[in-house]
Amino acid sequence: MELSPFLQDLSQQPIIQRLLIIAAYALLAKAVDIFVNRILKRLAAAYTTSELDDKVISILHTPIVFSVFFFGVFHAVTMEPVLAQPWEKFVPALAQSVALIVWTLAALRLFMVVGEHYLKSIAGRGKIGADLFLLLKNVVRVIVIVSALIWLLSIWNVNLAPLFASAGIAGIAVALAAKDSLANFFGGISIFADKTFKVGDYIIIDDAQRGEVVEIGVRSTRIMTRDDVLITIPNSILANSKIINESAPIPRFRIRVPVGVAYGSDLEQVEAVLLTVAAENPAVVKEPEARVRLRGFGSSSVDFELLCWVAEPRFKGLEIHNLLKGIYAAFAAHSIVIPFPQQDVHIKGLPERVGE
Repeated sequence: MELSPFLQDLSQQPIIQRLLIIAAYALLAKAVDIFVNRILKRLAAAYTTSELDDKVISILHTPIVFSVFFFGVFHAVTMEPVLAQPWEKFVPALAQSVALIVWTLAALRLFMVVGEHYLKSIAGRGKIGADLFLLLKNVVRVIVIVSALIWLLSIWNVNLAPLFASAGIAGIAVALAAKDSLANFFGGISIFADKTFKVGDYIIIDDAQRGEVVEIGVRSTRIMTRDDVLITIPNSILANSKIINESAPIPRFRIRVPVGVAYGSDLEQVEAVLLTVAAENPAVVKEPEARVRLRGFGSSSVDFELLCWVAEPRFKGLEIHNLLKGIYAAFAAHSIVIPFPQQDVHIKGLPERVGE
């Protein structure tokens, strides 16, 4: 009976009340730990096939449990009566700082896991996808760390005005020094976001350079011309250039073969022969079918055009070559004349010779 008043008096002590609050939050943190381990992880494993959610739960598990506990510490040390100096400010700031560090590390790990999960699909869009991922990974890491550091300094009431002033001056200097690099970087982002072209596409730049895209980087893009010349173009220039993508929206590419026949030729026969030549070429796709169009009457020929499709733009030059050879042989076999420019000179009379 004498122990009960003692316990009542003891429970009225501020330090005991704070310890009881911390103990209660510790029990709550343990309950959260059991819920995550025994229920949430099992539900994720049973109802989802992806490993991403399991990794996310594992990463967030520790910060959530620690946050519950540190919230209890913060609650305990801020209750009335307040702690004596310097503990009144030191202990809450320490609890907030530890929680901030735990969540910062968790945010960095979470971004890495989510990024690696989607890296394969990102890298499938070319080297720029992997490059941008690696670059953004470092940028996000720096942003998270700097933000956490600024938050940490604000928790300890450190004056940030001189730091921001110095950062602003340094940022202006870096921006001026890296102006071209930043332009190329944002040009690469626009190419990646707009999906203008991808590795393997055949493009024409400003109606001049034509080639296959072999690499798309953060700063520049490389194309291989049909002369096997590698051209490196800064992304800032590409972002402001006229781009013709011969491989989009589908790789199939139409080629045009102009043909002239002599006047008096059987036009139906010419059309049939051209279609036969296209049909016998294995590189010409069957769908859509090849077609022949009469384009006009030239000065010395009737002008036709054979239109057909090949599987990829890379076959354009080779198959025009093969089709022209096939057309020449087929016309010779069917006695179809291919005219060439010529002039007939008619002499009405010769001048009389002097002295005859």
